[in-house]
Amino acid sequence: MKKSYLGIDIGSISTKAVVVDEKFDILAKEYIMTDGDPVGAVKSLLSMLKKQFDQKNYEIVSVGTTGSARKLIGVMTDASVVKNEITAHAIGTTFLYPDARTIFEIGGQDSKIILINNGIVVDYAMNTLCAAGTGAFLSSQAHRLRVGVKDFGKIALQSKNPTRIAARCTVFAESDLVHKAQMGHKKEDIIAGLCNSVVSNYLNNVGKGKIIAPPIVFQGGVSKNEGVVKAFEEATGYPVIVDPNSHLIGALGVAILAKKSRNEKPFTFDIADIEFTTGGIDCGKCPNNCEIICIYKDHELIDAWGNKCENGAIKKARTRPA
Repeated sequence: MKKSYLGIDIGSISTKAVVVDEKFDILAKEYIMTDGDPVGAVKSLLSMLKKQFDQKNYEIVSVGTTGSARKLIGVMTDASVVKNEITAHAIGTTFLYPDARTIFEIGGQDSKIILINNGIVVDYAMNTLCAAGTGAFLSSQAHRLRVGVKDFGKIALQSKNPTRIAARCTVFAESDLVHKAQMGHKKEDIIAGLCNSVVSNYLNNVGKGKIIAPPIVFQGGVSKNEGVVKAFEEATGYPVIVDPNSHLIGALGVAILAKKSRNEKPFTFDIADIEFTTGGIDCGKCPNNCEIICIYKDHELIDAWGNKCENGAIKKARTRPA
């Protein structure tokens, strides 16, 4: 049997995964919505991957997780590697584009910039507070304008005179959009203006004070929006690279790290059929008032975290109360 490696990138909006071989060629890949249920999303994802994966010739010997729910899913999959998004995206990007200097990443609810020099991360910044420059914001505006999200970028490219849209925050942008529509601005001009506002918001917040150098690689779901790509190119003056698997780069990066860890653990898709649940426990044993997060496998506690001192440490396995 040939060895392969699974990388899972689980965020608040979407859950992504790839299975790669020893040369890091992708054997299977999947992308679904998280829908507020990371455990359920990963179970669904694994069921889908199982149908693509060649189990006769390959076996998964190591798992890596990244994203906002990386620790939870790492416990669930008995991952060999659990890494933050900055590391995962940098590893995945430099594997595909060794000369990359700047990474733009815009996801469903957050965005980040990563600066690289000679393959090493030298600076980064993240924005998790304002939604004006994210995929969720563009999705809500597409719905408001009665335009399909997949068509958003193509319509933006039709504009010859983009409308100026306030980019400071979601509230200002939405009210300005309504005002401009009522004034009679064309839909394609408003959409192009929204793409420009996303880029302006990103560069003035996440990219503030950063030296942006080419080659620039754009990742995340928003990278599929041609209007935003064009706006980035016009704003920076540089070409912007969008890989066909730009939405999977984080998963690819952590799959590569799983192989490099040399920490092989048997993995089976059967965990999709196991019941995993989570629960919170208020410690209350000291002024820290920690909320301990517990994860149960078939009602048996397998891990817990969130304690700031030994008072909140849960050392003995327990059965989850019914």
